[in-house]
Amino acid sequence: MARWSNWSGRQRSKPVAVQFVRSESDAAAIVRTANSAGRTVRVAGAGHSHSPLVVTDGVIIDTSGLAGVISTDAQQRRAWMWAGTRIHALGRALHDAGLGLVNQGDIDRQAIGGAIATGTHGTGASLRNLSAAVVGARIVLASGDVIECDRNRYPELLEVARLNLGSIGIVTRLQLELRDAYRLREQAWQAAFEDIAPQLESLARATRHFEFFWYPQTDMAHAKAIDETNAEPVYPLAAEGERCAYSYEVLPNDRPHLHTEMEYSVPAAHGLSCLDAIRTLIRRDFPDVRWPVEYRTLAADDVWLSTAYQRDTVTISVHQDIAEDETPYFRACEEIFLNYDGRPHWGKVNYLERETLAKIHPRWQDWWQARERIDPRGTFLNDYLRRIRPR
Repeated sequence: MARWSNWSGRQRSKPVAVQFVRSESDAAAIVRTANSAGRTVRVAGAGHSHSPLVVTDGVIIDTSGLAGVISTDAQQRRAWMWAGTRIHALGRALHDAGLGLVNQGDIDRQAIGGAIATGTHGTGASLRNLSAAVVGARIVLASGDVIECDRNRYPELLEVARLNLGSIGIVTRLQLELRDAYRLREQAWQAAFEDIAPQLESLARATRHFEFFWYPQTDMAHAKAIDETNAEPVYPLAAEGERCAYSYEVLPNDRPHLHTEMEYSVPAAHGLSCLDAIRTLIRRDFPDVRWPVEYRTLAADDVWLSTAYQRDTVTISVHQDIAEDETPYFRACEEIFLNYDGRPHWGKVNYLERETLAKIHPRWQDWWQARERIDPRGTFLNDYLRRIRPR
């Protein structure tokens, strides 16, 4: 029996097999065989999700062999890429074609397919998540057939594929909307939380990217603002803090310390109030927590299961070392997040059941009904997805 674990080691699985694929034909054959045997198929990207999305006793597909930029269209500012491509490998390839991702997250080690499957995002009050950039996809269905979808061909399938939780098939290729390559300048600073809190809204509006980490033990905010610039890149790059280079070189950071994480998105107007409630909770009930709380902004989008669906958003993340039991802390935080109309990040910890998820996602039933039409036998569901699946 094979073994699989995610990046942190918290999510572990003993599947029948972990199968490495190098082509769509190979992926299709594996799916047909698994489907005929009644086995679940799940897709593993880089394993950076903290939720049990990959865990299965069936077959796990390793898509890291499906990597690289397939084609670029500088005039349309679009590109096709293999879904197993790590985000860090996209930067230079797109740059050489004069293009860049509109935005990306703080970590660039994920597979682009996995980041899109979970609605991963960066920061920026005017910038949407990665899923919102998807305009086309190729997918190996449970039948083994390969289908391509876009706004004109199978548009409902595209809506589900844009944030798919790995539940519709093996997404092999993605077409993303991009922009011209661009440069960014980063500035970082530290300030007492009481000094930075009154400026949060103005800082988020004044800069392309703004975020900060609040440290419970010191009550300090480690803030970062990033804006576009025409200045020439400065090398060697600093690890973080004072950087001027191309977007794909400035936006990501190295996060080597193993941890588990919960993130919720709340309406932007409630961001600071929600953070204040989390700060009060930590000081009162969890004074030993040392990991910081992260605060970012995110623009509204139209992706059915996005945490920013039809609302401008603030995302708040809490973290804990994998050597610690995060459950009491995270459950207490989740109560607060839900009180502020929060929606959980699909790639991070949450404890919600189907009834609550149905209430907080306006297109929940639409998404599931479309998914069921694509995969009625549930080949691409695991125990977690069956648990939250509408009855």
